Amino acid sequence: MADDPLDNLDRRILHLLQIDARGASDTDIADETDVTGTTIHNRIEQLEAEGVILGYNPEINYEEAGYPMRVLFICSTDLSQRSKMAREALEVSGVVNVREMLSGEENLHVEVVAEATSDVKESTEQLDALGLRIVSSNILAEEHIQPWNHFHQELAGEDAETPSEIGSDDE
Repeated sequence: MADDPLDNLDRRILHLLQIDARGASDTDIADETDVTGTTIHNRIEQLEAEGVILGYNPEINYEEAGYPMRVLFICSTDLSQRSKMAREALEVSGVVNVREMLSGEENLHVEVVAEATSDVKESTEQLDALGLRIVSSNILAEEHIQPWNHFHQELAGEDAETPSEIGSDDE
């Protein structure tokens, strides 16, 4: 969509999907945007086809799922190998997220979830075997996530403090 930037409706759809992608039906979004459900459906398909929407992933409380340890490894690799190493790191046991940093020494951030310290040790050994140099590691206590509300917030009619609760009748 680089040649054809997002219009206001696309931005509004993206914002509403970030709030509740699972619970927001085409009809719910249509009601919020004053267009038809068919238009919403078509726009979402277009956003998916063009790679703007990459997928729909649940937010998981790993501790409640039996994996109380979350560790963020700050790693270093050659910049020319960064993307390759990121893909390989995703194959390591327990890795749930890898972020490539644009530059610098600490250019891969690898998040691992584990049931016990022995699992973290195994992940550490696998990262090391890939050739990643672990600069530091931090045990994550909490993570706070919110929808990015800058898809033309004024057009969305949203108050940054209280996003709309589309599809959340059963919460």
